[in-house]
Amino acid sequence: MDPTRAFVKNVKRVVVKVGTAVVTRDDGRLAVGRLGAIFEQLEKLNSRGFEIILVTSGAVGAGRQRLKYRKMINSSFADLQKPQVELDGKACAAVGQNGLMALYDTLFSQLDVTSSQLLVTDNDFKNADFKEQLCQTVDSLLDLRSIPIFNENDAISTRRAPYEENSAFQDSSGIFWDNDSLAALLAMELKADLLVLLSDVNGLYSGPPTDPRSKLIHTYVKQKHQKMISFGDKSRMGRGGMDAKVKAASNAAYNGTPVVIASGYAPNNIIKVLNGERVGTLFHKDAHMWIPVTEIGPREMANSAREASRRLQALTSEERKKVLLDVAAALKANEQFIMLENEADVEAARDAGYDEALVARLALKPSKIHALAESVRRLAEMEEPVGQVLKRTELAEGLVLEKKSCPLGVLLIIFESRPDALVQIASLAIRSGNGLLLKGGKEAKRSNAILHKVITSALPETVGSKLIGLLTSREEIPELLKLDDVIDLVIPRGSNKLVSQIKSSTKIPVLGHSDGICHVYVDKAANLEMAKKIIVDAKTDYPAACNAMETLLVHKDLLTSGGLQELVKELEQEGVTLFSGPRVNGAVNFSKANTFHHEYNSKACTIEIVNNVDEAIEHIHSYGSSHTECIVTDNHDVAEHFLSRVDSAAVFHNASTRFCDGARFGLGAEVGISTSKIHARGPVGVEGLLTTRWVLRGKGQVVEGDKGVVYTHKDLQTCNGY
Repeated sequence: MDPTRAFVKNVKRVVVKVGTAVVTRDDGRLAVGRLGAIFEQLEKLNSRGFEIILVTSGAVGAGRQRLKYRKMINSSFADLQKPQVELDGKACAAVGQNGLMALYDTLFSQLDVTSSQLLVTDNDFKNADFKEQLCQTVDSLLDLRSIPIFNENDAISTRRAPYEENSAFQDSSGIFWDNDSLAALLAMELKADLLVLLSDVNGLYSGPPTDPRSKLIHTYVKQKHQKMISFGDKSRMGRGGMDAKVKAASNAAYNGTPVVIASGYAPNNIIKVLNGERVGTLFHKDAHMWIPVTEIGPREMANSAREASRRLQALTSEERKKVLLDVAAALKANEQFIMLENEADVEAARDAGYDEALVARLALKPSKIHALAESVRRLAEMEEPVGQVLKRTELAEGLVLEKKSCPLGVLLIIFESRPDALVQIASLAIRSGNGLLLKGGKEAKRSNAILHKVITSALPETVGSKLIGLLTSREEIPELLKLDDVIDLVIPRGSNKLVSQIKSSTKIPVLGHSDGICHVYVDKAANLEMAKKIIVDAKTDYPAACNAMETLLVHKDLLTSGGLQELVKELEQEGVTLFSGPRVNGAVNFSKANTFHHEYNSKACTIEIVNNVDEAIEHIHSYGSSHTECIVTDNHDVAEHFLSRVDSAAVFHNASTRFCDGARFGLGAEVGISTSKIHARGPVGVEGLLTTRWVLRGKGQVVEGDKGVVYTHKDLQTCNGY
């Protein structure tokens, strides 16, 4: 549930308003299919105990379409050539209301729901007795599980031209002026807990919805949005438009009834709203306390990160080093606050029933915080990575070309529910001079927030805290993925599904970090005591890690020699649950694995028998994720064959898969372990977050068709000219 929608847990009475653009099709006929889908939602909510009140528009439009059709049928050809007189709006309202209610009654009857009609006018609400009787009648109908359907009685309305289409004068005097304001009025009079205004767009945008520069506003804050919004055309057929909806919604929200403007075209939107999903635009009297008036959008956040990264790059090497040392000190100094927020996340995860593997990844112990601070210090002490001269070439006399390392620019990193990852990623971004946008798992929300605050507070004013932006909602991700002109690299840490979704949704280069299905192959020439230590460490040192062993492959000879049984016994003594492949079935007594392509993230793994090293390699290529693989053997030739043939990011000989880690590799930290082959592969540290640029120094040389240039292309000794 989106935190800004938590109030829906206490909602019981709901007013739903369907606009003319929702009720009718483009040709003016009633949109039966769309209405049927909406009514099915109302029936479900009614059966769940919600008190549903419906406010509808569309009577004038439906009546006009029907009368025009009748008039055309009854007219001669000569009549049709004459100028057509506009139909009387009140007559259209009377005819349309009849047809509208007939359809509504039919649809609700099919769903075994009783509905009731109440027509009101502006003058009715000036009478206190009427309002009292209205409340009593509605309460009685709701007690009977009947759905009251309200509409303004345009046929007898005394306001000037309230029903006229494209009228030069729209009468907005009185207590309500259209069905949006009527819905807001009813929500307040009938003490509704929520008002849902259904429209033909997804909600309130910063500009006309057809303008690609317009952004959907999820939560309306009057102080922030009132002056920045420009409205497009009014409703296709009704009197109002988004301007009218915003006025009505603001009025209701200010008086205590939350309002959501959402699309009536999208499936199940009403149910999604009541489930607390971030649908449409929310109006709430407390919205200004939830969202800062100065909050920036995705593009502004990305641009701010880029500008701050350029200021970071302008610092000297010693100044950048000091930034990291300050971050490390801040982590230690704020350990108590970090622990308090993290404990709240862990408790919430347990209460929500998350498995222990996720809870283990979520937890931050004091020792882990100290280790994180130490890893940041090690990064600070590394050789300066930015501005390194990687190659110097004399192109011609007095014309020298340098290839230098430089930051990528702005990184967008989406990571799992591991708050320690935020510290590693942020420190690597600082060391490499990159701007950073972060989106962590919702389970670690409080931990991520405090860590982000601690780190950004340690940044000098000359750089600014906007170097590192923290995203709080996954709804912001699609907008960011469109910013290929601002964001330079996306790194999604998670499943293959997540990586594939990101790749298909953006033009920005994506550095894939997918499943960690790691293998250990124990060869027939393995030292069994060594093999036992390696497989136990690979599986139990940190079972939830992506570099933990998920499949143990054993040479067939160890089945007859008893070696397999020894390995199994060692794992079982450590509490590891074992699953068997087809060739192991019968040899040992444990459950059959459903699939080889599975990441357990817990004290569990699969065991399978293979005939030789080539079959082990084939198995890895068929079911692995190209992460980390290990061979345990004393046969040098077999080991070299394995290391050269296995196509994974990391391949080890006689060493635990758990060594595949940026810190253990001496990289200081890692943003993830890439299973891609482009740009960076394996643990991605500072080097993986850098690119290169060319710097040419000359003395006035020009090309002129290469006539006056004598190329030497001489390699020069490199030095660090930063």
